[in-house]
Amino acid sequence: MSEHPLNDLIGTALTNIKSMVDVNTIIGNPVETANGAVIIPVSRVGFGFAAGGSDIPSKEPTAKNFGGGSGAGISISPIGFLVVNGDTVKLLPVNSANTTVDKLIDSVPEMFDKVSSFINKKKSTE
Repeated sequence: MSEHPLNDLIGTALTNIKSMVDVNTIIGNPVETANGAVIIPVSRVGFGFAAGGSDIPSKEPTAKNFGGGSGAGISISPIGFLVVNGDTVKLLPVNSANTTVDKLIDSVPEMFDKVSSFINKKKSTE
């Protein structure tokens, strides 16, 4: 018994989707700047897929009539950029709608480093 035409329809659609969406779509290729920083683009990817079909009745017993279709949609939205510079890694979001709380949370590691270096400097002078 041969495969049903719907199997071919779904297989072709999924193969095409697989070729469109891979890890490089979500985490882009890194770009190195002149000062040695590495910038990595990050995106959000969403996709949907649907397929269907039906065998169509025929007056001829040997006739095999099939009608079907498939469709897919994909959405790619940039989220931001990872910036790696030495030991520092920062996420620079694309949308600038950061709230005060977001800015405060982003600055905590930097403030912690400054306070730690201040305390260590003070201890070494005593």
